[in-house]
Amino acid sequence: MTPSSGAPQAPARPHLIHAHFHLLVTMVLFGTAFTGSKAVVGQMPHQTAAAFRFGGGALVLLVVLAVTRRASRERPAFSWREAVRAGLVGLVGVFGYNVFFFWGLALAPSVDGTILVPVLSPVLTTAVLLVTRQERASAARVAGLGLGLAGAAIFLLGADDGTGLDGSRLTGDLVFLAGSACWAVYSIASKKLLGGMDHVRATAYGTCAGAVALILLAVPSMASLRWSDVPTGTWLTLACLAVGPTAVAYVFYYRGLGSVGPSTATMLMFTVPVFGVASSVLVLGESFTPLQDIGTVVLLAGAVVAVTDGRVPWARRRSATVPVPVDDR
Repeated sequence: MTPSSGAPQAPARPHLIHAHFHLLVTMVLFGTAFTGSKAVVGQMPHQTAAAFRFGGGALVLLVVLAVTRRASRERPAFSWREAVRAGLVGLVGVFGYNVFFFWGLALAPSVDGTILVPVLSPVLTTAVLLVTRQERASAARVAGLGLGLAGAAIFLLGADDGTGLDGSRLTGDLVFLAGSACWAVYSIASKKLLGGMDHVRATAYGTCAGAVALILLAVPSMASLRWSDVPTGTWLTLACLAVGPTAVAYVFYYRGLGSVGPSTATMLMFTVPVFGVASSVLVLGESFTPLQDIGTVVLLAGAVVAVTDGRVPWARRRSATVPVPVDDR
């Protein structure tokens, strides 16, 4: 995209198509990751599972980075400034998010995570953008945020089996909420990080920083793990998680964010529950409570209204009276 001295130019249509394709592949990988990760935490402590997944993912990304640098004629010098910036974002999106992600999976069914994390993240992302005035507030967006939060509350009530916070499922769902907040911050911070930085390097640096923190956190649980009791299938699942939903997905997510805004990118997270719920139901036999079904519908409706401002995307593009948010250009 060529810089202009005037108003920001919209990316070319093929560029946007590629960006949305990368983000959609990311959402497919993210959705199936809930099922695979749930299976893994059933065989080892959640801290250890997170460390192996992202430790392996970091190694894959370093190999990819080395290969792409060798194949490229331009070999940018290592920059500590870029590494620190990417590392700080990685500590939020890799370390922070996955601490809550795997902890929640150890307590609650994966189907709960597939709803709360990808659907609530756009709501929280939009809320932060409105509070910081990076996007404009409107009655539709405020109503959507309120509806989304109400849906989340109904969903949590459906997870309560009468034991309150002592109940494993409700506690796990609250942990998933913390993970959603981390992902919202990560999406916004990643957009700022991408200015002039190669997406593979940004992903590799951020994942390495988060993986190191996850490994340090997992040292005590690794010491108590009976390695011989871990099935071969669990190691194969971890390998698949390290390559697909970790290395490939994070590279694609960064690449997509380079062309679209964080609210647009996180809106595509509405497709994650489709893949996540389907795989969790078919592979793990999980299900929702009736009240959680209601909460899901309310949460999804509120999220869509909050992110789209109550308008379908093509209508917003045609309207000359509706300003396009800066981060969606």
